[in-house]
Amino acid sequence: MTKTSYIFLAGASRGVGREIAKCLKAQQLKVKALLRKETAAAELEALGIPVVIGDALNVGDVEQAILTGEPVDTVISTIGGLPGNTERPDYLGNKNLIDAAVKAGIQKFILVTSIGTGNSIGALSPQALEALREVLVEKDKAEQYLIASGLTYTIIRPGGLKSEPATGNGVLTEDSRVVGSIHRADVAQLVVRALNSDRANNKILSAVDKNQLFGQPEFVEFSLD
Repeated sequence: MTKTSYIFLAGASRGVGREIAKCLKAQQLKVKALLRKETAAAELEALGIPVVIGDALNVGDVEQAILTGEPVDTVISTIGGLPGNTERPDYLGNKNLIDAAVKAGIQKFILVTSIGTGNSIGALSPQALEALREVLVEKDKAEQYLIASGLTYTIIRPGGLKSEPATGNGVLTEDSRVVGSIHRADVAQLVVRALNSDRANNKILSAVDKNQLFGQPEFVEFSLD
C-alpha cells in the first residue's frame, strides 16, 4: 500500500477484527474502521484509528465509508453473524463491501471466513456442521462473490477461535482437510502478514495453530514469504 492510503477494516468492534486493528496500528499502518455502533468506537479511537459509524448491510453507508474521505487501497473484512441471528451480514454485508471496493479500484481485499466454508466443509464434524450450516452457506456465498468480483483477494478461513494471547504458532495451508483451533490474535498476525504478500494473492487458506490440530493430518504449510 502507498504511504498516503488507508486500510479499511470492517468488523473491528470485536473478536478477530479488533485484534487485526491492534496489529495494524502496532505496525504503524494507516487504518480506518467501519463500526455499526458507537459503543466500540472509544477503544479504536484511543489507538488512533478513525471510525466511521455505519451498517455494512446499508449500501449507502458502505459507499460513503470507502469512497469518501481518506483514500483506501486495501479492505479487510471479518464481519459475520452468529447462529440464531435473524439478519446476518456474512453475505450481504460483505457483498456491499466488495461492490464498493470494485467501485473504488481497491488493490486487495482480505476476507476472513471460517473452516467449514466451501471446499473445507468436509473438515468439520457432523455436529459442528449442523450447528454452523446456515452461517457457512452465507460465508460461502461471500467467498464466491469475492472470487467473481475481479478484485485481488485473499480468503483466510480460521479454525475454532480462542481469545487467549497469541502463541506465534498460527499457520496457513491450502489443504482444505485441515481443522483445529487458533487464537484470534494469531489469526490477526497472519492476516496482517498476508497484506503485503504477493504469494497470498487469489488464494484460499485455512488458518490453524499447528499445536492445536484436531487429529494429526500431514499437511503442507503455506509460506507468505
